[in-house]
Amino acid sequence: MNRSLTRIGIEAAPGRARLDLRSGVLAVRRVRSTDRGAVVALVATSAVLVADDDIVIDVHVGAGAWLEIVETAGTVAYNAFGTPSRWSARISVADGGRLTWLGEPFVVSDGANVDRVTTVDLASTGSAVLRETVVLGRVGERGGAVDVRTTVRQGGAPLLVERLDLNDPAERSHPGLLGPHRVVDTVSALGWRPPPTPELVAGQRFDLHAAGALARSLDATTHTSPLAPVARRWAQSMADGG
Repeated sequence: MNRSLTRIGIEAAPGRARLDLRSGVLAVRRVRSTDRGAVVALVATSAVLVADDDIVIDVHVGAGAWLEIVETAGTVAYNAFGTPSRWSARISVADGGRLTWLGEPFVVSDGANVDRVTTVDLASTGSAVLRETVVLGRVGERGGAVDVRTTVRQGGAPLLVERLDLNDPAERSHPGLLGPHRVVDTVSALGWRPPPTPELVAGQRFDLHAAGALARSLDATTHTSPLAPVARRWAQSMADGG
């Protein structure tokens, strides 16, 4: 596979936080920063994802620092006629660190074959809010194959281990799975317990056994998902100390 590494690291420092940035196919741009944190933007410099792409994003948030990652546009996994591609995020958050990453839609076109893997290692008092919106197909498409795997550990202990096997369009459309829906929208609060979500109905919020929760919605289109305000409120609540 054609591997491309993007790295984002931040450490709190007097005057202005220290950023360790490395751009790959996804370039990193500083938007603003303080002595304890920064907002950075991810900008695609070429078509992503295409056949044989292996996109890796390494993120590290140091002790007591905060980081917000903003995506300037959604990602499209293009028709690769079944050739695999991979998108992976490897995240670590030290004690007292906070990460906010409310991703834009990840669209899996017909003919795409994608592994999407997210691994998060939180220190005992690290926390994160992540949003992941997987869209099966562009308008008029069923969408290709995608395997979504998420592993989260806090203090070395498992907090969340999940796999969404969405490889077979026929199987995933069964009742009890996705049915007629083509959008899987998920907001994760990791390392802390987020506030109530009265706008969600039963079966859309799942509290984890330890500090954390998931909000998930299955929708026909991205704009009908109710999770955008939930993501913003959870991110603000984390910034305010929970």
